[in-house]
Amino acid sequence: MAAVAQKVVNATVGDAKERQMAEFTVEQNDKTPLTSYFGTKIAETDIALRAGARGPTALEDFHNREKISHFDHERIPERAVHARGAGAFGEFKLHTPLTGLTTSKILTDTNRVTPAYVRFSTVNGSRGSADTVRDPRGMAVRLYTDEGNWDIVGNNIPVFFIQDAIKFVDLVHAVKPEPHREIPQAQTAHDNAWDFMSLHPQSTHMQMWILSDRAIPRSYRLMQGFGVHTFRLINEEGKSTFVKYHWQFHLGTHSLVWDEALKLNGQDPDFHRRDLWDAVEAKAYPKWDLGVQLVKEEDEHKFDFDLLDSTKLIPEELVPVQYIGTLTLNRNPVDYFAEVEQVAFCTQHIVPGMDFTNDPLLQGRNFSYFDTQISRLGINFGDIPVNRPVCPFMTNHRDGQGYMTSKKNRAPYHPNRFDALPTGPPEHGGFVSYREKVEGIKEPDGLREFVNQATLFYNSMSNVEKDHMVAAAQFELSKCEEAQVHQAAIERYNLIDHSFAVKVAEVLPHVKVPDEVRPNHGKKSAFLSQVDGKGQKFTAAGRKVGVYVLPGYDYTLAAGIKTAFEAGGIMAKVVSAVTGPVAGSNGSTLPRRNSRSTYFDSVIFIGGPGDEYAKKLKVGRLIHAVREAYAHLKTVGATGNAVQWITDICLPGDFSPSAKTSESIVQENGCVLAPNPGVGVQFGEAYIENLAKHRYWARDVSHIAA
Repeated sequence: MAAVAQKVVNATVGDAKERQMAEFTVEQNDKTPLTSYFGTKIAETDIALRAGARGPTALEDFHNREKISHFDHERIPERAVHARGAGAFGEFKLHTPLTGLTTSKILTDTNRVTPAYVRFSTVNGSRGSADTVRDPRGMAVRLYTDEGNWDIVGNNIPVFFIQDAIKFVDLVHAVKPEPHREIPQAQTAHDNAWDFMSLHPQSTHMQMWILSDRAIPRSYRLMQGFGVHTFRLINEEGKSTFVKYHWQFHLGTHSLVWDEALKLNGQDPDFHRRDLWDAVEAKAYPKWDLGVQLVKEEDEHKFDFDLLDSTKLIPEELVPVQYIGTLTLNRNPVDYFAEVEQVAFCTQHIVPGMDFTNDPLLQGRNFSYFDTQISRLGINFGDIPVNRPVCPFMTNHRDGQGYMTSKKNRAPYHPNRFDALPTGPPEHGGFVSYREKVEGIKEPDGLREFVNQATLFYNSMSNVEKDHMVAAAQFELSKCEEAQVHQAAIERYNLIDHSFAVKVAEVLPHVKVPDEVRPNHGKKSAFLSQVDGKGQKFTAAGRKVGVYVLPGYDYTLAAGIKTAFEAGGIMAKVVSAVTGPVAGSNGSTLPRRNSRSTYFDSVIFIGGPGDEYAKKLKVGRLIHAVREAYAHLKTVGATGNAVQWITDICLPGDFSPSAKTSESIVQENGCVLAPNPGVGVQFGEAYIENLAKHRYWARDVSHIAA
């Protein structure tokens, strides 16, 4: 009954977090006059007060001074890493409780709907860098639980470059732009990055992931998320179970191709931000399933790797992922700075029923994340609305910059004579750390094996993905200027797989590939490939399709395709190379936008009546759009006389002669062609089937210049 009531309230006035944020949100419109920060209405904001028409500006103009001074201090320090990001609000609903493994209510009570917030980000680039660079992506999830904020601060890659947080400084200094010239921005394609990674064995596994397509996701909506570290769940008896967290997107995990990523960097540096915003606005709400890998305490040492090593994953063949709940993003921010730039995630934010492990990287992050939020936002960053929990929170913290709450408490310490702010015992929800017995000599120690899982990942890729990794490594090293760096990188690759090193070195004739040092162990995981991995999902839902038209297009067909696609959860956008409204054959128009083919997952070109329409298609930009989408291995569709235009002008020689004259649907090379516009229904069905495949990997595009 309570769950039903909560659902009604959420649908009517918003969830607990939305209602809380509303208290700090103001409407600004033509009914709200401009005032100073202190409420004085302002009559003039365009010209400062002067002593005479051409005299000096008067210092007494308080509005001028306030306006300029505030502007001078608007910027705050950007994040050292994960500076560029986007965020959205939503909810989490548990469907499979972890009863007996944890006392956390969010993981045991299936009746709760928990407000959520997710911030996605690149790792390396500055706040002003582009979205589609080759880089890991952050996926930081905050769940505003009834027991406090729970932050899972992870990435779209399940492992990391380093095992110990003490190396984080070296890693970031190495991958950031080289200090003598501040080049390059937001990428690892430079000497310092590969110098560090080649010489630092801990990064071996992560190197393969960043060379893979995982480092250029198609969108934030089409990538997985991982908690990276091993955490603990604690039950009522104090027994611990190790846990790793996974976020599996409902529509699968898919990536850009490299040429597409490079072009989007210039065409739309905000591509991922825009995609997330557009999807939420279109009510194509992104959804992820929360999965857990659970390992009993007594099984900690049964693996050939250490559970506390963040450069390792647990293969799903050894420990299957159990999916227990669904995260849905359904609300965009109102104010980017207030709700995205000022959100402050901390790995130390956990709730009763869970705890940390001795993972040395996690231990360092617990300190560093809290510390960096103080640097960026001040000691009272927890009072910023987006950071506030929705449950009651009371501390004895006092004062500091940005102190906002007046506390009626004469004794802000513990214990005190008023028994103010009493501690809460475990049976009343108080947090208790896991009682772990710790022994050992205090000394630096490492988790020593670095190569096996890098080889496992490479072996698990499809041939297409392996080719992409070779090309990525060649690109990265081609941007490095020092032969010493080239040699060290190839020697590192050689430890992973000799044939991989040989292929990469084909573009580096001055490099000597060593003899095979370690034979490839041949092991692989069936769950890691994005092309043919087990559990991978292929669906047309949530995809963006560009429907290209010119004046006089077949309006009935275009409108029907757009309606059918949208009914199937596909975001169809009408596109034209001309500016302004584009009338169809019946004089009607459809809402249109002007976008490149790279913006879409697939493209369709609509024909029109007569030879005059066919002549209009002979536009360089349209021809380029066909070739570009085709080269990026996307599904390309065409109807009516646009089919012959594609077969004869855009892609001559790539289709059979009957493709432009057939009375039925033609499917060749991942393209769907309908010379006869009267087969619209069959065309739509065939097109959606091809769109769901994401890419047509078998297509030969070596001859395409786009």
